Amino acid sequence: MRSVRQCTRTACDSGAVATLTYVYSDQTAVLGPLANHAEPHSYDLCAEHAERLTAPRGWEVVRLTPDFEQSGPSPDDLLALADAVREAGRPRRQPGPEPLPVAEVGRRGHLRVLRGEGRQG
Repeated sequence: MRSVRQCTRTACDSGAVATLTYVYSDQTAVLGPLANHAEPHSYDLCAEHAERLTAPRGWEVVRLTPDFEQSGPSPDDLLALADAVREAGRPRRQPGPEPLPVAEVGRRGHLRVLRGEGRQG
């Protein structure tokens, strides 16, 4: 199964497996597992680009994990998805008071006078 997020390298359409973040103050490029959410100042990379990553001269590359592999959904992910689909398919019932029956008590042209049962008027 492909990742929803793709490699941010130009002309690469492979699924992302790692996230690259630059720490400018330390002149460090940190390459770690794919982040849960895409961040504006980080870059998602496929396995090929993660393995071939080099940093600018004078910078250090910190690899938080040695191997990056495309992973599919876990059993927990599939169960959560199935539960969400079941919940979305359930009919919705809006709680609220039952409407009172109404009775017509008068008429003036196109207007009608209505009274709910159990009320005086």
